Amino acid sequence: MTPNQLLYYIAIGLIPGIGCTLAKRLIAYCGSAEAVFREKKLILQKIPGIGEILAREIVYQKVLSIAEQELAFIEKEQISAICYTDDNYPERLRQCEDGPIVLFVKGNIYPKYPKILSVVGTRNATPYGTEWCETIISQLSEQGYAPLIISGLAYGIDICAHRAALKNNLPTIAVMATGLDKIYPALHRATAAKIVEQNGALVTDFLSKTEPDRQNFLRRNRIIAGLADATLVVESGEKGGALVTAEMAISYNRDVLALPGRINDIYSRGCNILIRNNKAALVETISDIEYALGWESVAQSKQEKQLSFFIPQNEEEQLVVDALKKVDAENIDILSYATKISMSRLSALLFHLEMNGVVKSLPGKRYMLK
Repeated sequence: MTPNQLLYYIAIGLIPGIGCTLAKRLIAYCGSAEAVFREKKLILQKIPGIGEILAREIVYQKVLSIAEQELAFIEKEQISAICYTDDNYPERLRQCEDGPIVLFVKGNIYPKYPKILSVVGTRNATPYGTEWCETIISQLSEQGYAPLIISGLAYGIDICAHRAALKNNLPTIAVMATGLDKIYPALHRATAAKIVEQNGALVTDFLSKTEPDRQNFLRRNRIIAGLADATLVVESGEKGGALVTAEMAISYNRDVLALPGRINDIYSRGCNILIRNNKAALVETISDIEYALGWESVAQSKQEKQLSFFIPQNEEEQLVVDALKKVDAENIDILSYATKISMSRLSALLFHLEMNGVVKSLPGKRYMLK
């Protein structure tokens, strides 16, 4: 994408009253972000959700000068700006309707990483929470699953998750509630620098000079949830950002996992509520994570042996098997998109393949090769 094209993608996100969902609709109707700013007011206001007031804001183009300043900043600081239409935009986040129009990235974002786990929790982490956070991440590394760990660089469970990932040589991504010109909290600057050094990334959809206001943390939580296959809540009170992230993950049809605690522990109440309400799978060991996400160890040789006896009955079955070979497990919606097979037809194919011992169904309408 050229700098000029990027300019308009940044600008469209700055128009007052237009969020990510509406911005994507505008781009789809007009053909490109630049075309949005060149369209006539009378045409714009006919687009669903726009109307006369928003159309006037777009036509006035007050936001372009701010976008130009941000473009100069990211070029100077060598920051990557990834638009949702780019090939290197994270695949899981692309599936979220309210995913950012532009992601600002310092480091390696791994757009198609096979296993991604968000780990969130209270800022007031207890020794119980930090110990189990470290243990779970360490065991996932030792067992060879090597997931990409996502969190928010905040105090408590967030920073514990990042540091545990770094300690175990796992890539990790910190999603910021500020622009990339500011590390918040400042106490975590060294960890932030180490994340980038060890092939992780700092990510945000906020512009430079953005202050760490409370509403920004709630907004960035959608990225934490959207980037991952699942969100693990380690500790949380009855209210808090971790529960907001869990609810967002549920809205994206992603798995939510929770570490249980004693009934009188303040910072386990949120986790216990998620489990009690069947919104989260209980996690006592990494075996629970393996089962929930379909991360069971299957030797490659065994898989190849199984597939060597498989004779596809038609081209569609081969398409499904080929798609599943590229991933550990996949949601049926994504399989339908990847294979261009209708949902009803794909369901029948997967059932046939499951009965013949070729695929295995997992919780959350996910499938994997046996």
